[in-house]
Amino acid sequence: MNKLFQSLAIGAMLAFALTSVGSAADAPDPIIGTWKLNLEKSTYAEGRAPKSTTRTYTAAAGGTAMTLTGVAADGSAFNQSATLTYDGKDDAWTGSTVFDTVSLKKVNGTTVKAELKKDGKVVGHSTRTITGKGKVLTISSALKTAKGGTVHEVGVYDKQ
Repeated sequence: MNKLFQSLAIGAMLAFALTSVGSAADAPDPIIGTWKLNLEKSTYAEGRAPKSTTRTYTAAAGGTAMTLTGVAADGSAFNQSATLTYDGKDDAWTGSTVFDTVSLKKVNGTTVKAELKKDGKVVGHSTRTITGKGKVLTISSALKTAKGGTVHEVGVYDKQ
């Protein structure tokens, strides 16, 4: 149960961190690049913080390719990926047992909101914001637990 919950939180945060945020077609996309989790600045429920997380975003045909790798709180490795768009439609997400699609909508040039689904049902929401002159990525997530509650977590990533 704890591993499932960890996967949901990590996946939600990754979903936002791995998508592009460009405000215009000719503007550079600030999400493109590699981001590493800063555990000292992040907030996780007790026992849920991953040991490490790296997000890599690249421009791809039809969207932004994202890969998320790391080590979960229990020491197990994880590897997730998706090609992300901002059209509000569900994009396939692989590697997570908690959700299988994410839909993204831009709020502005630095903020994106996401809805995470498993088998068509919403299991969480996240907001991703890039600040610090494009060097800090923050993902705030509210995720449903298996028992029907909600957990709130904040992952802070530094651009490499």
